Amino acid sequence: MRTSFVFLIFLSFISRLNASEEKALPPLDPAYVDTHGMVLVSQGSRVFASNLALYEKPHDVQLLYKLETKAVPFLNLIRDADLVTIKTKPFNLQRLIRGEKMTVLADVYLGHFERDGMIVYQDYPIVFDKKLYARKLTDLKAPTKWQEYDVVTLNKAERIYIHKIQQAPSFAHLMFVDLTGACLHKFKTSELVPSENELTYKFINCGTMKPLYYEHNTFQ
Repeated sequence: MRTSFVFLIFLSFISRLNASEEKALPPLDPAYVDTHGMVLVSQGSRVFASNLALYEKPHDVQLLYKLETKAVPFLNLIRDADLVTIKTKPFNLQRLIRGEKMTVLADVYLGHFERDGMIVYQDYPIVFDKKLYARKLTDLKAPTKWQEYDVVTLNKAERIYIHKIQQAPSFAHLMFVDLTGACLHKFKTSELVPSENELTYKFINCGTMKPLYYEHNTFQ
């Protein structure tokens, strides 16, 4: 009986501690309320959303989220297309930076929604399930031919490599790798903004790979 009572006190303490941590979060910055563009990529049955980052607020965030999706046509669209993007309804991006699980309505485009993309779904519910990565584009390094990547571990061998955007000129790049060997997180390229083919070659000895996304026009 005494053990059960002590256990209940412990649970109550943990609950209060978690509540205190939640209350300690700073208020959301209303400047991050906007429509937000994202690219959707897949690996197997998994779908990920990557924020289409810009240098200016409220889009100055590199962000990668695992989505919850059960609709087969939606999954097949992302699997089969070269590029799928979304334009969300206005919401505060800081909610995702904090790692919230939430649903946001968005228009889904085959292609880039700002570059003659074709709308496929309107007001489609995008379920942001788990934050995998977030990086604010502040205090950026001067452009250099040395490219650095952050790594998101999906399981024992699977990784997503995310290029750390520098000051302009720079580029965004996502690469999926199922590791079978060593893989560099930092390497030198021939140009400040290398081609996608050159970047793919840099990962060729890492294992089975799948280029997910590459963009340089935004960061010139």
